[in-house]
Amino acid sequence: MVLVGAVVLILLGVLCSVVFASFQMYKKKGELPPGPTPWPILGNLFQKNILPLYKSYSKLAKKYGPVFTVWTGPKPLVVLCGYEVVKDALVHHAEEFGGRPDIPFDVRVTKGQGILSRNETKWRELRRFTLSTLRNFGMGKTAMSKRVQEEALCLAEEIATTQGQPFDPRRGFASAVSNVICAVVFGNRFDSKDQTFIENQQIVESQIRWFGGFPGLVYNTFPNIMEYVPGQHTKSFADAEKLSDYIREKVEFHRKTLDPQNPRDYIDCFLIRQEKNSSEVVYTPEDLVMAVFELFIAGTISTSHTLLCSLLVMAKLPHIQAKVQQEIDEVVGANRTPGMEDRLRMPFTNAVVHEVQRYQKGSLENFPRATTCDTKFHGYNIPKNTAVVPMLSSVHFDPLHWETPEKFNPDHFLNEKGQFRKRDTFMPFSAGKRACPGEALARMELFLFFSTLLQKFTFHMAGDSKDTDLMSLQMNFITKNQYPLIRAVKRSVDTCVQLLP
Repeated sequence: MVLVGAVVLILLGVLCSVVFASFQMYKKKGELPPGPTPWPILGNLFQKNILPLYKSYSKLAKKYGPVFTVWTGPKPLVVLCGYEVVKDALVHHAEEFGGRPDIPFDVRVTKGQGILSRNETKWRELRRFTLSTLRNFGMGKTAMSKRVQEEALCLAEEIATTQGQPFDPRRGFASAVSNVICAVVFGNRFDSKDQTFIENQQIVESQIRWFGGFPGLVYNTFPNIMEYVPGQHTKSFADAEKLSDYIREKVEFHRKTLDPQNPRDYIDCFLIRQEKNSSEVVYTPEDLVMAVFELFIAGTISTSHTLLCSLLVMAKLPHIQAKVQQEIDEVVGANRTPGMEDRLRMPFTNAVVHEVQRYQKGSLENFPRATTCDTKFHGYNIPKNTAVVPMLSSVHFDPLHWETPEKFNPDHFLNEKGQFRKRDTFMPFSAGKRACPGEALARMELFLFFSTLLQKFTFHMAGDSKDTDLMSLQMNFITKNQYPLIRAVKRSVDTCVQLLP
């Protein structure tokens, strides 16, 4: 009887907790922008046609308006759709929408340290220091352009070894792009066949796939429960610690060989700042480890994924590929490597690179922003610390601002004279105070890698993917990590190239 009574009390306690949590949830719902009705405790998490948002935002916005609320478990997530709304939030209300909520996975891995810290003072200082240091090491300058050119040529040499046979380009692209940021952060590049380098990339890729997918969303919604459930998150934490330990070893080597008068890289600059500001809690040893961890991830994944998507575009749309190559031949020729100074004279190539970025779909519900104060926005009251997702896909596919949003069309970035034109509605690096700090480097890498590879090769689809449409190929890659085999046929031009002086 005692056991039965204890079980009944536990069940009553659980029931009361569920009822109370549900009451609080539905009370909040009445105060937020409209949206689909959530289930108690679970929210909209397991309901059809709501999450992930990149699939559903258009229908939800039509039904509820450009500002609506979905629920990840008992937590509300305000979604912003369309250019006007997203720009208003990120630019005109940058401070109000410039916060970050607690993200359990990130908190578990970084413990609140590094560039993505929720601590506003620490975040501002480390962001400023990182931007300044990256610029000092050439971000956006000729020195960095040369470094990217070298990596592009190394990648081209690796691709040439395939001799026109079908191959999977993912590992080679990840290594080439990662080496650019590694040279800045660690002070050296790595051989693409270095096993530790490959393992670190695999850790990064696995982390992003898991964190960016539905399992990551479930973990971040119910972290206390998931800690007791076996799954991929356990491996992700172990992998994150393994990569962190590798970075700690690098930091220790830098500490022992540091010459304050001749900093070699980002780690050296951080250590020098640490010595000058030994009492400052911003520049701690773990802040350095986590800053490098975050730079390594950011500098590897997004740019390499975009370049891989550009290959899909070229292989699927040979008429666009031919036009890009014609422009490269006319402006650059075959006897030197494309440089950033060529970009102004290559409007079509530049337009294609921009259109590749616009045409990628994705959503950021796993990595939202947050309101920093109670905010009145487009007729709704959004409480302080509410998670907010600006849907950049909704900006890039906004039919009010793009002539043919559902079609891959480089003319989106060309005027009637064929000259390149900037678009305010182009936000692949976000906007406002939380815009990507590596934007200048990413733009450089995308143009130089893309133009160098198109100078040397013509890309073709291989295998059964020839009949799959472009968007499906991209989404299979982004969401399922399925990438079709590609053939790179060496172009019949003089490919003996040399770097610009």
